[in-house]
Amino acid sequence: MLKIIFNNLGEYKKYAVLSPFFVLLEVLTNTSIPFYMTKIIDQGILKNSSENIIHFGIILFICAAISLATGIISGYLATKASSGLAKNMRYSMFENITNFSFENMDKFKRGTLITRMTTDVQMVQMAFQMTTRMAIRSPLTMFFCFIMSFKLSKELAPTFIIIIPLIAIGMGIIIKGAYPIFERVFEITDKLNTDVSENLSAIRVVKSFVKEDKEIKKFNNVSDDLQNNYIKAEKLLAFTNPLMNFSTYLMTILIAWLGSHFIVAGNMSTGALTGLVTYAIQIQISLMTLSMIIVQITIARNSIVRINEVIATKPSIFSPENAVSEVKNGEIVFDDVYFSYSGDLKKSVLENINLKINSGDYVGIIGPTGSGKSTLISLIARLFDTTSGEVYVGGKNVRDYDLVALRDQVSVVLQKNQLFTGTLRENLKWANENLSDEELKEALYIASCDDFIDPEKDLDMVVQRGGTNFSGGQKQRISIARSILKNPKILIMDDSTSALDNNTEEKIINSLNNLRPDMTKILISQKIKSLKNTDYTIVMDSGEIENIGTHENLIKNSKIYKEINETQESDGDFDAQ
Repeated sequence: MLKIIFNNLGEYKKYAVLSPFFVLLEVLTNTSIPFYMTKIIDQGILKNSSENIIHFGIILFICAAISLATGIISGYLATKASSGLAKNMRYSMFENITNFSFENMDKFKRGTLITRMTTDVQMVQMAFQMTTRMAIRSPLTMFFCFIMSFKLSKELAPTFIIIIPLIAIGMGIIIKGAYPIFERVFEITDKLNTDVSENLSAIRVVKSFVKEDKEIKKFNNVSDDLQNNYIKAEKLLAFTNPLMNFSTYLMTILIAWLGSHFIVAGNMSTGALTGLVTYAIQIQISLMTLSMIIVQITIARNSIVRINEVIATKPSIFSPENAVSEVKNGEIVFDDVYFSYSGDLKKSVLENINLKINSGDYVGIIGPTGSGKSTLISLIARLFDTTSGEVYVGGKNVRDYDLVALRDQVSVVLQKNQLFTGTLRENLKWANENLSDEELKEALYIASCDDFIDPEKDLDMVVQRGGTNFSGGQKQRISIARSILKNPKILIMDDSTSALDNNTEEKIINSLNNLRPDMTKILISQKIKSLKNTDYTIVMDSGEIENIGTHENLIKNSKIYKEINETQESDGDFDAQ
């Protein structure tokens, strides 16, 4: 717990160290004030000495001024340290998340990652700020109050000690009961955020199926569960303040009762009793503050564990030492490849894949849903590692490449592509920040984007969140343009022309062939007409390669290809012959 905090403090360690120092100065001066108030009463007011009143009054003013100044400084330093810790934690998590493989992302859902980077970090920030200031201030205040009370009355000072066991036992019971409930609260919060995120992303689907009531009911069930667990936790925490009040009031009553007897007996002055009561009040305030801090730390402890799970998770796919930094060409080789998402070869998604694609080939991939098409191409960019067998790109094993170097040269255009809030220019420059406007325009023309925008004028047009101001086909073409701008040696289009008409699709492919004949192009499609002009097409079935060949050869030799062709012919999709 402390290790992750220390590691993420970074350049803010000095603020975390200096803050307690100024807290100490604040406490020393603050706890001196009741002592000098005693002097004013006993040696000034009761003796009718204006000189002593002025003398001790000046000392009181100086103590109050120092306490105020050091309090402000310690508060600033604590805020600086805690906000810096939060910033570094968010950065550490986000940096690690961006390096996560798909396997890692399957472990952490989007909702829980959002919760951990926001709510959990805020909890830790609040707890750390309170710890570096108030959690240090409260024990120090109680300690020095106890010391100063001994100076005033050695007989009554031990009265302060009687409340410690009572508070320790009570707080121990409360924390032991509250901790597992807060664990459950965070789990439900993750689920709530995941559900909200999922519903907002799929709001059009929800509306199209008229499932608003169902989703509202589902949300309310989770929300009610969250509320009920919060109530359980708060029922326990509600005992904190009454426990503190009872303990400190008991202490104050004892001091007042015993002190009055000492005054009557002539063994204590009125000023000393006033000072002891003041110290009792300061201890009460410190105990109240400490109880709140303990509760906050209890909550933050859960948060730190959850944050550490993200930071400590090592990406399952990473660059090796002395990694290859250059992809020479677009040649692709699959050597006896098997792949299973679970790692169990008995549940393989791909089996016995042996395949060679020469650099510059234009290759089609077709097959039924679930046949392993998308999984196959994900191994090329090393989005997943093979369970068995090897994949080679440019003559080198993909495991030997630097991941950035490999993925820079393997560009994948998905069917559902993500456009980001900003301008068209900013979206295109995801490929390369240093691209000129002329290069951006050329890519837009190649991807046939000039059908719906003017590349000469519209580079600064606004792209709304998720590209909602573009149709599906328009987003696909912009995504193709963005991938072209990477200038990759391998371009993979995973059903990314599904929303395009045949003429537009053919126009884009012809432009790519003319511009980059050395670029390996792989097109996954369910439309046979889209694949007729490829050099050859790979037919997938149940995770295996069923056949490879040209359109004419596959019509004769592939049962699956022939069936798909006949189905599309009967639907009037095209005349295959």
